[in-house]
Amino acid sequence: MHKIWLVTQREYISRVTNKTFILTTLLTPVGIILFMAVMVWVMSTGSDTQKKITVSDPSGLLRENLEGRSNQIFTFSAESIDSLIQTYQPGIVDGILEIPALKDSTAVNYTYRYHADEQLALDEMEAIEDGIEARIRQYKMIKLGLDSAALKKLDTKVNMDPVSVHEDKKVSSMTSVVSSVLGGVVGYAMFFVILFYGMQVMRSVMEEKVNRIVEVLMSSLKPFELLMGKVMGVGLVGLTQIAMWAILIPLAITLGSTFFGLDSEPAMPMSGQAAAAADVVGKRDIAMFLTEVRSMNWMLILPLTLFYFLLGYFAYSALFAAIGSAVGEDVNEAGSLTLPVMLPLMISMYIGLSAVNAPNSSLAIWASMIPLVSSVVMPVRLPFDPPWWQIAVSVISLLVFAVLLIWIAARIYRVGILMYGKKASLKEIGKWLFYKG
Repeated sequence: MHKIWLVTQREYISRVTNKTFILTTLLTPVGIILFMAVMVWVMSTGSDTQKKITVSDPSGLLRENLEGRSNQIFTFSAESIDSLIQTYQPGIVDGILEIPALKDSTAVNYTYRYHADEQLALDEMEAIEDGIEARIRQYKMIKLGLDSAALKKLDTKVNMDPVSVHEDKKVSSMTSVVSSVLGGVVGYAMFFVILFYGMQVMRSVMEEKVNRIVEVLMSSLKPFELLMGKVMGVGLVGLTQIAMWAILIPLAITLGSTFFGLDSEPAMPMSGQAAAAADVVGKRDIAMFLTEVRSMNWMLILPLTLFYFLLGYFAYSALFAAIGSAVGEDVNEAGSLTLPVMLPLMISMYIGLSAVNAPNSSLAIWASMIPLVSSVVMPVRLPFDPPWWQIAVSVISLLVFAVLLIWIAARIYRVGILMYGKKASLKEIGKWLFYKG
C-alpha cells in the first residue's frame, strides 16, 4: 500500500503542478465569462442595415399597418403589383410584399408573396408572418362580428398542483423540473469526466511504455501497484479540478451575469402592470426552484453520486490503462481496442438522457442496475428518489463488477506493459488473463 501511495503522490504532484493543468483550471471560468460576453453581443446585435419593403395591399387587408422587425420599413403603395415589379430597383427597394385578398373569412391557410432578388433572413420572414397573422386575426374578428375582449376570456392557463399522498413523499410543481435539470447535469458530468480522465490514464501508460520509463519503475514495483497508483493519482487530479471548478465556475457565472446584465430587465418591452406581474411570477418561480433544490435528499444524493463516480472511474480507468499497456509504439493501435470499453460508456450517456425524461421507465430502471452503465444512469435517477432496493442492487453489482474489472485489467497490464514489438489483438489479450506468474 505504501508503494501505491508513492506512485499516486508522484502522479498527482506531477500533474497538478503542470502548466497545462493550471491554465486549464483557471482559464475555464474565464472562458465561460467570454462565452457569456459573446452570447450577449450576438443576441444584442441585430441587423445594421434597414430593409425598405414596398407593400401592395389592394384589398386593404392590412389596413396600411404592418409590424415587423425594427430594421424593416414598410411603405404601402397604391400602384399595381405589376407596376411595382417593373420599376423594382434593388438599390432603392429591397423587396415587394404582395398581399392577396382574403376571400374566405374562415380560411385557415393564407399565402403571401415576396418579390426580391435577395431573400429575407429567417427571423425577418418570421417577423413579417407574425405581423400579417395579427392583422388577419383582427380582420377576421371584424368580418365575423366577434368581440376581441370576449375572445380573450376564453384563454385559460392551466397549471398542475401535485399533492403527495404519503407524508414522506413531498412533491411540488418544481420537483420534476429540478430533478430533470439536476439529473441531466450529473449525467453529462459523469460521462465526460470518466471518459476524459480515463483517457488520461491510458495516455500516461502509453507514454511511459514508449519511453521505456516503465522498465525502471517495474524494477521496484509490482504491476498492480503501478496500475493502482496511476489510476488513483489521475483520479485525485480529476477530483481536485472538479472541486476548483465547483467554486470558480459559479463565481464566474455570477460575475458575468452581473457585469453583462443578464439578470436585469427582460428584453421585450412590457407595460407597467405586465412587467410587475412578470417580475412577481419570475421571483416566485426562482424561490420555488431554490426551495426545491434545498429540499432534495442531498445526504443520499451526494455520497452515492461520489460512489458511482469513483467506482465508474476506477473500472473504466483500469481498462484504459490495460489498453495502454497492450498498445505498442504505434499509438494508432489504441483506436480499435478502446471501442469495446467506450461502447458501454456511450450507451450509458444516451440512456441517461432518456432517463431524464422517463426516470421510471423499464429501460432506465434496468440500466441503473447493470454494472458500468449504472455508473452514469443511476446518478441521473437519484434526484427522482428511486426505490431503495434498486439502489442496493445497483451499488452491490457495480462494486463486484468494478473489482472484477480491476483484476482483469491488472492481469492484462502485468503482461502488456513489458511486451514490445508485437501487435496485441483482442484474442491475444484474452490469453494474457491466464498467464501464470
